[in-house]
Amino acid sequence: MRRIKITDARQDASDQTPSEADVRLGRRIRALRLERKLGITEVAQRAGISVGALSQIERGLTSLRIRVLWPLAAALGVEPHSLLSNDQETTGDLYVVRASGRKEIPVRSEGMRKELLSPPGSVLTGLLVHVEPGGGTGESYSHAGYEFGLVKKGQVELTIDSVIYLLKTGDSFAFKSTLKHSFRNRGKERCEIVWINTTKSTEIRNGD
Repeated sequence: MRRIKITDARQDASDQTPSEADVRLGRRIRALRLERKLGITEVAQRAGISVGALSQIERGLTSLRIRVLWPLAAALGVEPHSLLSNDQETTGDLYVVRASGRKEIPVRSEGMRKELLSPPGSVLTGLLVHVEPGGGTGESYSHAGYEFGLVKKGQVELTIDSVIYLLKTGDSFAFKSTLKHSFRNRGKERCEIVWINTTKSTEIRNGD
């Protein structure tokens, strides 16, 4: 089992090559910060350290000192042990989302569930959209951005700019999000769509 190094001694980051453990820990800390929509200055102030020190930790350029562990964990709203966990299947990462660690995004539409596939800080928002028979969006809507989708299972009726498309398993689509669009599952089985959007998940209405 790989151990994450914790030390009380000051280290010169320029004198050492970042270890894989320190890099993973730094990515985990940044991922947690981004998930909570916290700025680096705010977290540094809460933890009682400088912005530069937190930046070095997030980039894996310096090891996390034990006296910083507890206040930093408190600033992020997590238990200290969660920062040091070696279980890559359950802990967050800046670039990877494990199947067991997907988060659900609240939706107002009935018969629909969305799981977030993209990691925090990603430019693209990846979703796995589950649409039960009869479920879908209400009226058509639009927003900024672009989107792409792939029907993974079942079928869906997708309306783009007043044109209706019946898409089945394996079919895909792409369009500019400023076009009025909506979708509904008129089939008899649940539909699953891999949906990628350039708009942040917090800025998207109930559909995408």
